[in-house]
Amino acid sequence: MRIEATEIGETKGQPATDTLRRCAVTRVQRPKDDLIRFVLGPDGTVVPDLKEKLPGRGVWLTAAHETVAQAVKRKVFSRALKAEAKASEGLADQVGALLTETALQALGIANKAGNVVFGHTKVEQALGAGSGKGHVVALIHASDAADDGCRKLDGKARATTEGRGFPTVRAFSADELSLASGRPNVIHAALIPGGAARKFLAAASRVERYRMGPSAFADRYGLDTD
Repeated sequence: MRIEATEIGETKGQPATDTLRRCAVTRVQRPKDDLIRFVLGPDGTVVPDLKEKLPGRGVWLTAAHETVAQAVKRKVFSRALKAEAKASEGLADQVGALLTETALQALGIANKAGNVVFGHTKVEQALGAGSGKGHVVALIHASDAADDGCRKLDGKARATTEGRGFPTVRAFSADELSLASGRPNVIHAALIPGGAARKFLAAASRVERYRMGPSAFADRYGLDTD
């Protein structure tokens, strides 16, 4: 799955300078959307600032589980924030859980906005008779879905789009998808064009990048990490 960023200050294919931040672990400069900001809470505990709205001096890390875990192990936060910083050993897992929660909330909003159809049959119908073109923007498969069902829908998507297919989200279990949508046993779904669908796709892409790490994510999807 690859979601192209549309709001990171791009100008003529290059990100604007004020949208770039340097990761305190890798020292690589990246667009803000590829990093996570952390601040110190009132009690001196490191707090992830996913919405980038919390006050105080911030430290930026590449949005990857391995990077956050390294920052904790190497005591990067105290050095970067120039203050004693208490970072939990489970901080990387905490951030992953928050990103997952954000994405699933976005799926719930997309569902309420009418931007999601559920069930293998309804997804097939959305893809069929040429309606996939312009009417479906992505497929969702539960991470524990049977491979055969996924292959059938992915194949139909490729046939509809002359081999290109659609972005596919497989970051969440059936239980997570069911809870987020308020529907039982959600295994397959399709996103219909709309602002809420785009927000969910962006959030789901961030979850996948965080879990895999930027290099593995880029390798899987043939992306440039420069």
